[in-house]
Amino acid sequence: MQQCRKEIHEAVVNLKADYEDNILIANSIGAFFSMNANLDGLVQKAYFISPVVDMEKLICDMMKWAKVTEAELEQQKIIPTDFGEDLSWEYLCYVRNHPLSWKIPTCVLYGENDNITSIETMKAFAEKHGASLTVMEGGEHWFHTEEQMKFLDEWIKGNGPLSVNSAAFRPVVFY
Repeated sequence: MQQCRKEIHEAVVNLKADYEDNILIANSIGAFFSMNANLDGLVQKAYFISPVVDMEKLICDMMKWAKVTEAELEQQKIIPTDFGEDLSWEYLCYVRNHPLSWKIPTCVLYGENDNITSIETMKAFAEKHGASLTVMEGGEHWFHTEEQMKFLDEWIKGNGPLSVNSAAFRPVVFY
């Protein structure tokens, strides 16, 4: 986690040296890693698609799904799950010891049928950070269908200037 935080921060610092304005586009866990990378002053706006905005809650939910207690995770350190994601004590501790601080103007796109993050968690994030929140009816965590991708394109176009032809513009994308 710490290495990821450092790598993302350095990548954005390097882009900032070459481009005046940087817009962050991040999806799912990429949004969490980006928010954890101390990007204040380096990015002017962020677009989050199905972002993981409360990693501690997600890990605790995954522990419930796997019927793993915190004591078991602390003792075993890493526990594989039936749904393909390993639970990690080190990761949980990192998340708890590094709370997110996010001050960048942000637009969030959330799928109504997101199975990773609840609408309540997403609304709480949006309210706390002053982010705009758009919910796609019938959308999922992974926007992938033709209809979902069209909605995503229109959402980005409708939430501010994205002048891709501008020499001063550089999108920063993390998945």
